[in-house]
This record gives sequence, C-alpha cells and structure tokens, in this order.
Amino acid sequence: MTTMADVARLAGVSAKTVSRVYNDDPHVDPGTRERVRAAIDELGYVPNTLARTFRTGEPAAVGLAVPDISDPFFAAIAHAVEAEANRRGMAVVMTSTGLDPADERRRVEALLRRQLSGLILAPTADDHRYLEPWAQRVPVVFVDRAPRRLAADHFLDDDRGGAAAATEHLLDLGHRRIAFIGDSELLPTIANRLEGYRKALAEKGIGDDETLVVMGVDDRPGARSALRELMALPEPPTALFLANARASIACVPALRDLGVAGLSLIGFGDFPMADALDPALTVIDQNPAKLGGLAIARVLDRIDHPGRRFRRGNVEPVRLIERASCRRVGQD
Repeated sequence: MTTMADVARLAGVSAKTVSRVYNDDPHVDPGTRERVRAAIDELGYVPNTLARTFRTGEPAAVGLAVPDISDPFFAAIAHAVEAEANRRGMAVVMTSTGLDPADERRRVEALLRRQLSGLILAPTADDHRYLEPWAQRVPVVFVDRAPRRLAADHFLDDDRGGAAAATEHLLDLGHRRIAFIGDSELLPTIANRLEGYRKALAEKGIGDDETLVVMGVDDRPGARSALRELMALPEPPTALFLANARASIACVPALRDLGVAGLSLIGFGDFPMADALDPALTVIDQNPAKLGGLAIARVLDRIDHPGRRFRRGNVEPVRLIERASCRRVGQD
C-alpha cells in the first residue's frame, strides 16, 4: 500500500512537504506542489485517515455528498445519516455536488481531503474509478444511484418497478395519453424510471410517443414551458407522471399558472405538503430516511470490520400512496 514516504521519495521532497501539499498549504512553492501532486496521482496515494484519527484523538467524521442538500429527498437522507452518526459520537460533513456530473470529482475529493472515516455518496458522474485509491482506505457507500466502474456498497430504490407501478395505476384508470416529465435522462434514476414507464405502456400494447416525454424540467418556468407544449399537442395527455419530487414541485403550481385543470397526476417521491395539495398528490413513496439509515449503518460496519472485502448492492422496494390527484378517465 502506498505511503507518504513513497510519494516523498518519488517527488524528491520530505514527507512533511507531501503533507503540506496534500492539505493545501498555500506557502508551498508552486513547482514543488506540482511535482508532489504528480507523484500523488501516479501512485494513487491517499492518507490513512483512520490511523490519523486514532493517533490524534480527533473525533471521526463521515462525509455525505448529494446533488442538492435542499432537495427534500436528499435532506431526509442527510437527517437519517446525521442521527445515527451523532449517536455514535461522529460528525457529518456535507456537500452538494450539483447536477453537473463534471463537478462531482472535484467536490467529492475536496470533501475526502478533510480526513474522513467514511463517505456516503449520491452520485451524478458516470465513472467512479477516481474513488479507487480512496476506497482502499475509507469505506465508500453509494445511495440512491449505483456506482459506475467501481465495486462499492450501494442502496437504491426500485426505480423501474416504481415507475411501472405508477404508470400501471394510471392505465388501470383508463388513461392512454400519459406524459412523462423529468429533469435529465443522464441521471440513472430518471433513466430507470423512464424505462419502467415505457415497459408498462408496452405491456398494454401502447407504443412510444416521444412527444409525451419531456426532460429538462427542474423549476417552475421550465415546467410552464413543458406543459404549454404538451397541452398544445393534437392529442394532449390526460395524465402526467412526474419523475421526481423536483418535477412535482415545479409542475403543480405551473398547472395552476396556466389554468390547466382535470389532469391526473402521480409523482415519484413524496415530499412535505404533497398530501395537503388540492387535490392531494398520489405518489410513489421512496422512504429516503431508510436509505440514509442503511447507508450509514454500512459505513459504520465497514469501519468496525475493515477486513471485509465483499461489496453488496441492495434494491429497496417502493410503494404507491394513492391520494386524490388520479381520477378515472371520464370522471368529473
């Protein structure tokens, strides 16, 4: 396993200088910094964070990186992670990675350089090989979305099955023109939900109609634009499948803005006040608190049993919560 001394030897500097570079000391000569960084990258070096914690007596900390900490889904995950970590006397350091996959590595590695004892990541990137050197020393657990090109523990919702159940519910109510509204098909959760939606339609003998699939909706103006296009179709939809809570939160007021009434609505992901809307929103409930609890439990188990190498993936079931927003076709 690569040590700080190995990096120092390759870069031709002292171990103390390697430590200063690794911890972003601004007083290191730029040429030296570049040489040390090149050696770190070549050797795949990361510090032994657990040894450092035990040596210094500093409290252990777990990192949590999610696309948007203000999103109700990720906020619920964060709350569950914090609750269990605090019970164990551990701190939680959080960051939002944003929705641009290109930002993930920079923000996650900045978090990891804070000497964490473990990391929970809800990813957006499509290649996680950059985490390989870190994962040799620090337990890394993925939540909501699976890792790509990296073997790691992960806890996911049944996105395909939940989307299929939502679409089948609308089909059973007689709807045949069901629109799918989401933010980005590049996100595996949205791609999987779109696959489940299409599968349910196909099983009823309903072919793809790309005019009913709208992406890029993550705020109210985008929702208004998407809904105008959908309602202007020669055969507009009679029902909307809203692929995540952001789409639901954007589309419900946008429908009111546009004066559109009578559509049946179902959202993937419950959120605060969804049951207080008029009509109350039917949802696929994900239970993000459970995902967060499972993720932090796995991190703690890896810390307690560092010799365990086998990495496991778990897909958690979701459930339909039926409320008043879905009506049978022809029902007043």
